[in-house]
Amino acid sequence: MPSLWIQNARVIDPAAKRDAVGDLYVTDGKLVASLSAAEKKRAKKIDARGLVACPGLVDIHVHLREPGQTHKETIATGTRAAAAGGFTSVVCMPNTTPPADNAGTIQYIKDVISRDAVVKVYPTGCITTGQKGQALAPIGTLKRAGVVAITDDGDCVQSNELMRRALEYAKMFDLPVMDHCQDQSMTQGAVMNEGVVSTRLGLRGWPNAAEDVIVSRNVILSTYTGAHIHLQHISSRNSIEIIRRAKTRGVRITAEATPHHIALTDAAIAGYDTNFKMNPPVRTEADRREIVAGLRDGTLDCLATDHAPHTDYEKDKEFDFAANGIIGLETALAVALDVLVRQSKFKLTQVVDLLTRRPAQILSLPAGTLAAGAAADICLFDPEEKWTYDARAGFSKSGNSPWHGQTFTGRVKTTMVDGHVVFDGKKII
Repeated sequence: MPSLWIQNARVIDPAAKRDAVGDLYVTDGKLVASLSAAEKKRAKKIDARGLVACPGLVDIHVHLREPGQTHKETIATGTRAAAAGGFTSVVCMPNTTPPADNAGTIQYIKDVISRDAVVKVYPTGCITTGQKGQALAPIGTLKRAGVVAITDDGDCVQSNELMRRALEYAKMFDLPVMDHCQDQSMTQGAVMNEGVVSTRLGLRGWPNAAEDVIVSRNVILSTYTGAHIHLQHISSRNSIEIIRRAKTRGVRITAEATPHHIALTDAAIAGYDTNFKMNPPVRTEADRREIVAGLRDGTLDCLATDHAPHTDYEKDKEFDFAANGIIGLETALAVALDVLVRQSKFKLTQVVDLLTRRPAQILSLPAGTLAAGAAADICLFDPEEKWTYDARAGFSKSGNSPWHGQTFTGRVKTTMVDGHVVFDGKKII
């Protein structure tokens, strides 16, 4: 494989605090500081003038649905959607069928990854057996099987004592615990944010407090055990303030926001479109603004998509009965550029950091950097190109996106994994 020479790009590498027009060099799938004159003559050249070159994007919250739910997504289709969105590393959730609560299921997932994935995929394991919240899964065995974290995402461990024991074991095995923060006693039958809009639409409301209570519980338990808890898809302004105060005390808490929670509010549900139905729900403009503020000041550590594919027939129902969740891998960068850079005046380097170095750091993944010697996982994107997203023509097996038909500014042009082009702007290679 000849060396690769990416020329004239605006290179953004937050890990090295680099933001300048320059070149990148790749040899044998690794980034190198330079090439010899002879190597430059033989190298494959990519003129990236007008493009941004950054580390491949990292998503630590993705549902690939395999095993058992391949009518919605597979590791093959999900990783193709990831590549089209500029992601080179993704972390898959364990709420599959059967749940990934044992070494055998983890090994099956790893086997499918090695066969079908076009980007790097890191599996997680369940906190509890069968995700039922009643007994701990074999956490040490899951660690040896290769999981990068444990989570019951899709459900929340309701027992405080069981969660405490999970954290004690997780700390012993140096595993982060990722938690979906939801007090289920407060959300029975709820389908959207509780507030003026839910009252007007006649839909059962989902209060912020259902999230706030569990976020508070996790702060207390992390303080008590010293374990690292990562709080998933934070949506409540009250939760953000709880996290902010905890971080000032040095509590081992990290947290993520999603592209849809920084862009949408409950007003979008006025038409009863189930592609706006998700867990946790999109909330008020005050919540949305506080999420953006949390990303700006570091209270929230990263962006993650919570890519959650569902079939048409699972979404094409009355709002009360439709499945929660949306897809988001192919639109995440464009949404972040629109909301954070253009509307909220973030620097482009900040947004790249939220999608590369910072999520990789949370789970200690070998990703998120363009340093010499690192894997040549690279995203090239045009921050000014306008395009219209067609969810039905995307690479995911499902099309449940609130962004269908929307015009964005900012588009992924090339995605490379270990120096190989896996997406060329139009197709998967």
